[in-house]
Amino acid sequence: VSHMANELASELDHVFHALSDPTRRSVVQSLSQGPATVTALAEPFSMALPTFLKHLKVLETAGLVETQKRGRIRHCALRPHSLRAAEKWIGDHMVRWDAKLDSLERYLNEQDRREKG
Repeated sequence: VSHMANELASELDHVFHALSDPTRRSVVQSLSQGPATVTALAEPFSMALPTFLKHLKVLETAGLVETQKRGRIRHCALRPHSLRAAEKWIGDHMVRWDAKLDSLERYLNEQDRREKG
């Protein structure tokens, strides 16, 4: 496996890990509406701020979110590039599975015709 393929696999591992948690998916959903402060993002969750910041760190490590400190306030924004990589991976696999399922359907229809005919 090439170095580039290993990097892509590692990037996808981080993205899928980040998206495996409902809190982090909710943060991504919120940020899809536009940038927000950490305080605003954390507000809907009944958890301590340090716990929420750990979730945010996972999203940053995955490249899904970037944060920027302005004065005393930390602002967050979505970085859709990593989501696109995951979307492409899923899309590529869906194409393969669709082709396999189409082939299976043709085979089963042919078997059905032979049994009836």
